[in-house]
Amino acid sequence: MTPAARIAAAIELLEAIEAEGGMRAADRCVQGYFRARRYAGSKDRNDITERVYAVLRRRAELDWWLARHDVKPSARHRVAAALARLEHRPVAEIIPLFGEGAHAAAALDASETAMIDALASADPANVPAWVQGNYPPWLEGELKRRFGDDLASEMAALLERAPVDLRVNLLKGTREQALEALKVLRLEAAPTPLSPLGIRLGERAKIDDKAIHQSGLVEPQDEGSQLVALLTAAEPKMQVVDFCAGAGGKALALAAAMRNRGQIYACDSEASRLARINPRAQRAGARNIQTHRLTDAADDPFLAAMAGKADRVLVDAPCTGIGAWRRNPEARWRLTPERLTELTALQDSLLDRAAGLVKPGGRLIYATCSLLPSEGEDRIEAFLARHADFRALPVGEIWPSAASGTCPATGPWLALTPRRNSTDGFFVAILERSPGRDDPGHGPTV
Repeated sequence: MTPAARIAAAIELLEAIEAEGGMRAADRCVQGYFRARRYAGSKDRNDITERVYAVLRRRAELDWWLARHDVKPSARHRVAAALARLEHRPVAEIIPLFGEGAHAAAALDASETAMIDALASADPANVPAWVQGNYPPWLEGELKRRFGDDLASEMAALLERAPVDLRVNLLKGTREQALEALKVLRLEAAPTPLSPLGIRLGERAKIDDKAIHQSGLVEPQDEGSQLVALLTAAEPKMQVVDFCAGAGGKALALAAAMRNRGQIYACDSEASRLARINPRAQRAGARNIQTHRLTDAADDPFLAAMAGKADRVLVDAPCTGIGAWRRNPEARWRLTPERLTELTALQDSLLDRAAGLVKPGGRLIYATCSLLPSEGEDRIEAFLARHADFRALPVGEIWPSAASGTCPATGPWLALTPRRNSTDGFFVAILERSPGRDDPGHGPTV
């Protein structure tokens, strides 16, 4: 593809992502786009994808500059502005990228050329914090609660590309064996500092077609997500419920930790997500996972059967996903105050339902890939006010037997961020149910 054709493709892809006034999942749009265009080479795909993701990450910034020049933002204008503001290309270099060649976007008109020229030399002073950080302005108060004076640097970290992390499946081998296999593939890799099961690749690489993945030895999983599963502290012979299992990434990690001994109940409200677990479990050699589709009914049969029986219940709750903005940059522009209100209500409901499954002395682990206090400690404090039979266990007490290195938690909860920990953003709380009157013990040890 010519450089001009690549620009046209980026515009077309952004229009598809933003179709009908919405904001579709960028990764799926990109995959579908190139699946229908097999002629695009790897360099073409990389160049186009990088530009699309850069525009999605820096959309607030680009739109703010466009508005200052009385331009209504569109995919075409955002790409042109990105060439000037983000890639620092001179106008003389940008003009030939439009209108030249059979597959190019329409040529720039005089007003567009003038706009690009003005953007290239615009003074960056007096830009609002939310524009510099590229987040919705209504989130500023919540984010300041979390980060205070570190807000700008934390938001800057969320604009970077996320690394590729792998989790070693102990049912299939060791981290040393996985590192050696990656070395054979000539892929730079190193152990992650916090997860004893993690490997971080030094470059982006596709591994799903490689034997190391097809054999089940490794699974792509962010180090922060690995830590959530590790802090669940699932042991062999336990009864463990993954209450919001999705496609089963954490359930697979729990199965490995339990060495296929005991039982994992992977639950979700969407059958389509649960359907993805069994093929993944077969590849991983995980034989102790059962799937259950949960209903909204108060008398859901699974909840009734498991009431008060689970040693561990993991609630990896649906959330805003702010901690994963590096991977899903379009999600920041899909979020609304109304959606946040819906999610916090759902998180309360899930915690209340899941609590009934925990046996006396057992644990309820709550996690979100969010950076907002309203989806983290606010939810836990509200839960503890409603459930006097639960108490918070400091993450630092669990850490030494579950993870590696120094525990990054400074209080009872764990809050991971891309800037501080080089992981996706996560919040984790560990809650223990008090032993019943007829059960003087303290439940399973870590």
